[in-house]
Amino acid sequence: MIAFKDREDFQLHLLKDIYQRLYEAYGPQGWWPAESWFEIVVGAVLTQNTTWRNVEKAIDNLKKSGVLDPQKMLEISEEDLAQLIRPAGFWRVKSKRLKRLLAKLSEYDFDFEKTKNGLTREELLAVNGIGPETADSILLYAFDRPYFVVDNYTRRILNRLGLLSDEASYVEIQRVFHSVIEDVHTMKEFHALIVEHAKRTCKKNDPRCDSCVLKDICRCSGFMNTPFENPTS
Repeated sequence: MIAFKDREDFQLHLLKDIYQRLYEAYGPQGWWPAESWFEIVVGAVLTQNTTWRNVEKAIDNLKKSGVLDPQKMLEISEEDLAQLIRPAGFWRVKSKRLKRLLAKLSEYDFDFEKTKNGLTREELLAVNGIGPETADSILLYAFDRPYFVVDNYTRRILNRLGLLSDEASYVEIQRVFHSVIEDVHTMKEFHALIVEHAKRTCKKNDPRCDSCVLKDICRCSGFMNTPFENPTS
């Protein structure tokens, strides 16, 4: 069910406990919901600054128009693409980003194996509009590459649990997960479980602490029994 590196330290113990609690509460997530690697790539761009429900509407438009294909999407105009993805918001900005990303992917002939084995994180980050979260979402979910995705949900939950400060950088947070998680499957499940917990329980403005499976280890819940202490300190 879960594969962590063989390290018996405080960080491992707490993250493993969090994972197991979330897994028992919500079950396997099987994220990312898509029919192809390219749909995941497109979804990773469309989900920027919007809800998944809006992304689904935009994806549905692309499917109905027959352009949820890298070559066909490359060939249509930027404006036509923008209108199709309008439900996802910031459609003209995202249309430009998709076009730039398509240009990069075309260097690998839109071939899955070539892209999976050749495309680097640095190349993705060099595409204007593709930041660390989007790049890592593409690498992890579309190409099974071991890059844990750090989003606002991750920051919110770990901050409330007292595991990181508000100033912690993307790299610092990602390094914590990389130091203990061994395989891609667990990275996907852990990230998806964090997102599910944040949406259903650990909400931004109205957290449901009374029903939270992490309330006894969360400093913000009011239900914390005994603060976790690093046993090696």
